[in-house]
Amino acid sequence: MIQFILNNRLIQTDKAASTTLLDFIRYDENLRGTKIGCREGDCGACTVLIGSLKDGKTEYMSATSCLTPLPNVHGKHVVTVEGLNLPEKLNQVQQAMVDCSGTQCGFCTPGFVNSMSGYALTCSEPTVESAISSIDGNICRCTGYKTIERAAAKVTEVLVQKDQKQPLSWLVANDFVPDYFLTIEARLKEFKTEYTSSGELPIGGGTDLYVQKHDELHDMEMDYLFDKKELNGVRFDGNTCTLKSSATVTDLIENEVLLSAIPNWYNYLKLLSSTPIRNIATIAGNIANGSPIGDFTIILLAMKAQLTLTNKENGSRQVMLKDFYLGYKTLDKKADEIISEIRFEVPTSSKFHFEKVCKRQYLDIASVNTAITISTNGNSITDADISMGGVGPIPKYLAKTAQFLVGKEITVATIKEAEQILQTELAPISDARGTEDYKRLLARQLFFAHFITLFPETFKMNDLV
Repeated sequence: MIQFILNNRLIQTDKAASTTLLDFIRYDENLRGTKIGCREGDCGACTVLIGSLKDGKTEYMSATSCLTPLPNVHGKHVVTVEGLNLPEKLNQVQQAMVDCSGTQCGFCTPGFVNSMSGYALTCSEPTVESAISSIDGNICRCTGYKTIERAAAKVTEVLVQKDQKQPLSWLVANDFVPDYFLTIEARLKEFKTEYTSSGELPIGGGTDLYVQKHDELHDMEMDYLFDKKELNGVRFDGNTCTLKSSATVTDLIENEVLLSAIPNWYNYLKLLSSTPIRNIATIAGNIANGSPIGDFTIILLAMKAQLTLTNKENGSRQVMLKDFYLGYKTLDKKADEIISEIRFEVPTSSKFHFEKVCKRQYLDIASVNTAITISTNGNSITDADISMGGVGPIPKYLAKTAQFLVGKEITVATIKEAEQILQTELAPISDARGTEDYKRLLARQLFFAHFITLFPETFKMNDLV
């Protein structure tokens, strides 16, 4: 049986585990404030808040309920827009949306309210920029966003006074959330058991699988991995980072070690999907999906990542990520294996850079993406690892290009010659994201962008044309 708290009520249900949280909220509980939009995690109309215990404290995050299977909220607190209502008045976020004319047709408004309320619950240093960033997964087709941004700014003006020692009590006292929130932590601690499953199809956050196979999944028995304790966590042994398979993009975008070690790490990962997706999308799922343009796959390829595959009998083996892809959506993975760990060296003594081009800056699939890790001694390249997506049937590790660069001087001539080798490793096709010629041009320009960014004293834009 799946158990969780929905707003202020205990839910105990025997619904099929593959049921999405969105469908359960709307059709079983008749809470129609959570809207059905794209069912692909793009529009944000179905955004809810999910609170879970971390080290004995309740932490909230925004999430797309259309991609969340019910087992992923077992033992947690789910908040819809109805659960944010105060008796006889609007809460601070709702009032700001009214005061700033932040809503027209209203279809997207509950998602925006939930995302901004999630920001109020989680922010420790409120700024207008970070408040606006919290709604990066919500789309509005009416207002042009400026009125909503003004609402976010108005909310921030109040949040700068937030008591960081007693944040929840302050939020209740200042009309951000209703007072039942004060009882949730104790109620969550009463849940004793994890949800157990043993289906044939492994699923993590669901952000890839529910997009691709939404209708099929309702009849499938799945193995829900997202909250299994043994599959969660990020650890460091010296410069080696080990990700458990349920580690999310948010786990890494907020990791202080990686933020300190890799310049622009936060900005790179902000290019990956949106806040509600990053909160539930697992790194292992991105890899196992096998997409030729998986953003985190491209990042990890350039970091020489190694995978640990574990079968049902707990037998394990290791495979390099660059050897994991055998063909389009074909993996070096047996049916009963899952990616249990991902290991890579944090580039502390080398330079790392990630580039991505898509039709819109955020919340879009790349036309071409690429990453590089490069080590130098003086003006000589001592090691290089380069990856590129969108240029072939699999995420591409550019072995020949990397091999050519090792031992070479960092000069315009070297980089231009390397780009010619790079083109021989690519096999792009014309599709909805661009023609073959366009993708080859992007590959060229993004490859040059690595060096212009990492070695600005050596390369200028006009040098590499």
